[in-house]
Amino acid sequence: MKKIISIIMVLACTSYIFNTPVTFAEETNTEVTGLELQSRSAILMEPTSGKVIYEKNAHESLKPASVTKIMTLLLVFEALENGTIQLEDEVVVSEHAASMGGSQVYLEPNEIQTVEDMIKCIAIASANDASVAMAEHLAGSELFFIQAMNNKAKELGMENTNFMNSNGLDHDDHYMSAYDIAIMSKELITKYPQVLDYTTIWQDSIIHRTKRGEEEFGLTSTNKLIKWYNGATGLKTGSTSKALYCLSGTANRDGMDLIAVVMAAPDYKTRFEEVMELLDYGFANVSLYEDNIKGEIIKEMPVKKGKENFVHCVVKDDFSYVMDKENSGKEVTKELVISEYLEAPISLDDVVGQLVYKIDGNEIGKVDVVAQNAVERTTFSFSFGQVIKMLFG
Repeated sequence: MKKIISIIMVLACTSYIFNTPVTFAEETNTEVTGLELQSRSAILMEPTSGKVIYEKNAHESLKPASVTKIMTLLLVFEALENGTIQLEDEVVVSEHAASMGGSQVYLEPNEIQTVEDMIKCIAIASANDASVAMAEHLAGSELFFIQAMNNKAKELGMENTNFMNSNGLDHDDHYMSAYDIAIMSKELITKYPQVLDYTTIWQDSIIHRTKRGEEEFGLTSTNKLIKWYNGATGLKTGSTSKALYCLSGTANRDGMDLIAVVMAAPDYKTRFEEVMELLDYGFANVSLYEDNIKGEIIKEMPVKKGKENFVHCVVKDDFSYVMDKENSGKEVTKELVISEYLEAPISLDDVVGQLVYKIDGNEIGKVDVVAQNAVERTTFSFSFGQVIKMLFG
């Protein structure tokens, strides 16, 4: 009996030990930030660096409702970039697209709208019918488009996401996490900042052209953030009876963007209040250091045994770092870590060194330094020819 009691005590202690870090992390987060959110899940991210500033149950899979449409818009803007579609292209509405319920702009079967007007319907009015119409226009069917959505999610590392439609209507197997929404939002606003031209529109209109003639239809943004919050730039609301209230909110102040996501907020007002609270916290407590030197020649390095004597070394990427209050205003130093010389052969974009960033001597990040030009390894015949040229001009 004593042995059984001992085993139970050990198991109880083990369970307590393994569960303590989760509870402690949540308590510490609240203590440090002062944020006490009612939303079941939330995250605050700086998109340039991907730095997570605050999170609460950020990796829990929940129903995202119309926040789903961020992925729909991402694939639309990707298609615009690669030339698959143009803004002025005409989109024919199918019966399936027109049958969507919920938030909609009442498109009719065979109605024609331009790609740009469909973007407005999705970004401003969160139109389910327009989302499906665009999905079909891009992929031939919504099913194929959903496959593209899931492929993109996998590519972006969205591990707690699965799409079953293009608009976010409730489905048992349709889910996302707050972290994945932030990643998806980050991809959209950093790669295609032109989307903010649409997500900052408060009111607009489209023209329905049907058998009954032409009729203007007003669009009003579902995202009250752009009216209520200084610097708001978007991004997407969502709500259903099962998902409750969700929002991915973006804002920019003093050149810094932030993404705040809440999921399963208890009511309409709370989702906006808590996103604004997250954004306020971010803008008050962090700043962004940026060094935009991608492609800049940082050094000319001597090359041994090469057909050329030197190679230009360039910085591969820009660098950004989110600074907290403690480091804000401190000097960021850079140190080039590279060999005294390089040896051929060297290929284009070979990593030849690193640019290391530090604050108070402590490393905060680094970027690769790469070869701007290729250098072939010398041969006897090449070297002999060079000697002949030097001797005889």
